Amino acid sequence: MLNAVAAKAGWGTPAPKGVFRGLAQMKAFNSFVAACAEISVSGGNRVKVHRIVCATDPGYAVNPAQIERQVAGSFVYGLSAVFNQECTVRNGRMEQTNFSSYDSMRIAQMPKVEAIIMPSGGFWGGVGEPTICVAAPAVLNAFFAATGKRIRSFPLKNHGITMV
Repeated sequence: MLNAVAAKAGWGTPAPKGVFRGLAQMKAFNSFVAACAEISVSGGNRVKVHRIVCATDPGYAVNPAQIERQVAGSFVYGLSAVFNQECTVRNGRMEQTNFSSYDSMRIAQMPKVEAIIMPSGGFWGGVGEPTICVAAPAVLNAFFAATGKRIRSFPLKNHGITMV
């Protein structure tokens, strides 16, 4: 799976000038997933996510077209979380009560997502949630490749890093 992502993303070949790649893989929700994020960084703290190549092995794939859509949508959740979202409590109450205070990424910020569906059979796994889990590490590994800085907590807005 990781090899399929790396091959499709062009890992091992030079990225376009100013673009950096990061890889991540894991097992989540009984599925195996991997992702490669391609980002650029301007001004040291403005990140543009250009492209994400991802693969998922959910065991059985009943509707591959729907799985591709769920995988793409999962990156909205994963990228929103890594850059902006957090839940804070003040005076015993949640401060984020709706989307006006729990910020999601905008359509213009959405990268191109290329999904590889690799059903191996023999088990039933999730298809939307698992790839949420590789969004942050893939982006943070690419950020390290671009800047040499390891960020180990998020949201990135708390580090002065924004998504453009």
